[in-house]
This record gives sequence, C-alpha cells and structure tokens, in this order.
Amino acid sequence: MAGWLGEQEWMAVALSLRVAFWATLLSLPVGLATAYVLARKSFPGKQIVNGLVHLPLILPPVVTGYLLLLTFGTKGPIGGALEQVGIVLAFRWTGAALAAAVMAFPLMVRAMRLSLEAVDPKLEEAAATLGASRFWVFVTVTLPLVLPGILAGAVLAFAKAMGEFGATITFVSNIPGQTQTLPSAVYAFLQVPGGESAAMRLVIVSIVIAMSALILSEWLARRLARRAGGA
Repeated sequence: MAGWLGEQEWMAVALSLRVAFWATLLSLPVGLATAYVLARKSFPGKQIVNGLVHLPLILPPVVTGYLLLLTFGTKGPIGGALEQVGIVLAFRWTGAALAAAVMAFPLMVRAMRLSLEAVDPKLEEAAATLGASRFWVFVTVTLPLVLPGILAGAVLAFAKAMGEFGATITFVSNIPGQTQTLPSAVYAFLQVPGGESAAMRLVIVSIVIAMSALILSEWLARRLARRAGGA
C-alpha cells in the first residue's frame, strides 16, 4: 500500500488508523460503564444523561468541534488547565482522537446498552443466590453474554472515528502529517486541480478498511456467541 499511495496519502491513512484506534480503546471502559448505568440504573435526570450521551449524533459535527475547541482549546477551561501540565489537544493528533471519540461515543454506548438489556436477569440472580458478589456476577455472567455487543460497539466506534470529518477539522484543523486524517485528506485533494486520483485512492482504502473491520467483527461475534452458548 505504501508504494501505491503517495507520502501525504500514506500519512493520512496511518494517522486515521492511529486516531481511530486510540479513540476506540480509550472510549471502551467509559462507554461500557455508561451503557451499564443507562441499562440497569434508575435515577433522577437519567433522560438528561441519555440525551447528553446522544447529543453528538444530533448536533452538526462542526458545532461539536467548536464546543470542543471552546472547552479543550488552550483558552478553554479544561484545555487551559491541561496546557499548564504540558498537554495540548487543539491542533494536535490527540485532539483528533478526542473529537473522534466524542462523535463515536453514542454509537458505542447504544450497542452496548441494547446488549445489556437483552441479558436475562434470572441468570444473574441465579449466580447471586450462589453467593457471588455483584462484581463477580458481572465479570463471570454478564460480561461474557454482552461481549458480542461490546465488540459491535467497538467496531461501530472505530468506523465512525475513521470517517469523522466535521468535528475533527474544526477542532484540530487539517495539517498534513499532523492532524490530516483520511477524510480531511480526501477533502483537501478534491480542492486542488488533479487531486481526484489521489482522493479516489483514499476512498478505496477507506472502503477496504471499513469492510475488513466489519467482516472481522462478524467473525469474532459469531465465535463469542458460540462460546457463550456452549458455556
């Protein structure tokens, strides 16, 4: 692939994979905890929390990116504090990962929440009657049953992070080799004469990566489901 793609194109693909990987990985524990709370707990303001979780799906991505810039930029309340300890997110690849994670978070949470709601509570109650703690019931009973849902959420988040454009370009701009992800590179190439061939190569790479992720997730989900059923 490195020989087929130009240097700028390859850097965009590599950066997108890096951004999507870290966005997905760092979102997983937070997403699972959020999905568990929304699926299993009742508390005042639950609908507000649910609305906030899904807000990135409703807002225009540019608005989300602007809010991230206001919050995590060097003059923002959180970004300014982070800058004091040497952490800068705006106009950095780490900021692209944050933007991608925020935009992908609702899809991840929804997949995990549906999986948690589908678990038969009687199975958990049976384990609890045998003396298992709530945490041990979750680890040994609930978690294996919801692994396909966790995997589905992770794949959806990864795919969304790979394709994120609006929030990313607003928060971290489109700097080749630093913040230019695959969608940003496609957009940049389409703005210059003769850039259509490079843009098409990146489109093909996007399709290959997305299809590969979906096929792999389906295969893993079937294996996990068979293993859970056999257990």
